[in-house]
Amino acid sequence: MGELGTQVLPVANLREFFRETLQQALQHQHVSVDGQTEHYVVNLLTLYARSEALYEKTPDGLRLRPLVAMLCEALEAAPGTSERNRTLQRLGDVSLFVAGFFARSFATKLIDIDYHIAMGGCAYGTLARTTGHGRGRVLAAVFGELSEKFQPLVDALNEVSEGAGAPSDQDILRLYEIWLKTGSARCYAQLKRLGVDPTRAGGTSFEH
Repeated sequence: MGELGTQVLPVANLREFFRETLQQALQHQHVSVDGQTEHYVVNLLTLYARSEALYEKTPDGLRLRPLVAMLCEALEAAPGTSERNRTLQRLGDVSLFVAGFFARSFATKLIDIDYHIAMGGCAYGTLARTTGHGRGRVLAAVFGELSEKFQPLVDALNEVSEGAGAPSDQDILRLYEIWLKTGSARCYAQLKRLGVDPTRAGGTSFEH
């Protein structure tokens, strides 16, 4: 399935593979997250590594449901209900996974990575504000951190998904495009290592 399915992962335990590679990526990207948040993301990666969990069944086969359709469903549900929370969580989860693992494929699509970042961040932020009662406080804290650090987490997942490999000219242009749209610190650092100064190339400086 997509970039994740281009190679068979030689690991006995997919969860441990994602845990180790995510920890390495977070450290490399200088991103610090709570242990509960890291655990949540590892579980998300493990789940969505199976296409039947990421995609939904339709008469035309397995399809990725549009984010706007999930948002509309959440808005139609009563505030604070389990139905609304489940839909918002699905919206946040899908946005994070797709932005993290399919960043390069967005280059040929009308909807780009910044759309997924905005939608996912807002979904998690709403959940953080509406699930912070009783036993939901821990999960609310996780959603809050996912919302606050959505872009850095996408950068970390980009690193997990891409692995090693020399970038082509098209990859460099895509890195520059993503940096323009999102202000990704990882893309900026990659461009600098490749000898490209985004600010001198006509981009806009981002404040983080």
